[in-house]
Amino acid sequence: MCCSPKRDMQQNPADRSGKHDVSERGIFFQSYMNGGMSSLVCTVITFPVYKTVFRQQLHSTLIREAVVQLYKEGMLKLYRGVVPPLLMKTLQGTIIFGFQNTLLQQLSPWAESYFPRAMHPALAGLGTGVVECLLFTPFERVQSVLQNSSNDRSLPTLSKIVSRMRSETLTNGWYRAFLPTLTRNAIGSSLYFGLKDPLSRVLREKDCPPIASSFVSGMVSSLMISLPLYPLSVLVANMQAQVGGDNLGVRASWHQLWQKRQRSLVLFYRGGSLVILRSCITWGITTAINDQLTKRSG
Repeated sequence: MCCSPKRDMQQNPADRSGKHDVSERGIFFQSYMNGGMSSLVCTVITFPVYKTVFRQQLHSTLIREAVVQLYKEGMLKLYRGVVPPLLMKTLQGTIIFGFQNTLLQQLSPWAESYFPRAMHPALAGLGTGVVECLLFTPFERVQSVLQNSSNDRSLPTLSKIVSRMRSETLTNGWYRAFLPTLTRNAIGSSLYFGLKDPLSRVLREKDCPPIASSFVSGMVSSLMISLPLYPLSVLVANMQAQVGGDNLGVRASWHQLWQKRQRSLVLFYRGGSLVILRSCITWGITTAINDQLTKRSG
């Protein structure tokens, strides 16, 4: 027996709604996939630059001295510690872009009454930075320990480092330097998502190709984030690279580091040029790839 036209009309909205829900779930899932893929592309390429920067932050050496030090250690040791960032950056990109998109969709109806629409991506980015810190600080901690050459004898392998972290308290083990890491990630993520799309739109209005506008917006956003937050990155690197000993608080660690750098901003920002280069390249490429993947999947 055929359904009446009236019954068909009553069913269509539900069908359309169901299809709409499936479509939205697909878009949310795709944003996670796009973020992971775009971050994975950059990790292996930029790792040597990252390690050079880390050595500068840790030992306050010149770029040339850090490069010579890594060259003497050989190619095998150059990529020592690549596994944690490879996993971390891929998962990090997945969470950053995917969760930010999900949080943006959930927050927008509530935030509409309190904040301008242009601020919504930055607010979602702030929440994303907090989640990112909770999930990925242990990865960063292991990576820092691996890359500190003074730990080579006592903690030569990843398994020994993991075993040592388990024997420590959370604040002295996996989550050492948690507060400065949380501050850095939350502010950085908020600024990135608040800046990249407006910058990209301005460039496209000036007839800049879409992929170039995405790349440049990612680079400029990264530049505006890296410079003011660089001291926090130095503090985090120095706190996380240490194993055992006194677990100094943030204030005491900062004072100790400031004295170690002879109270000089020039020495404190040593390695900053490579940080800018690495960060600009990484986030320029990541933004361009993610925007292209999002455009195609949309």
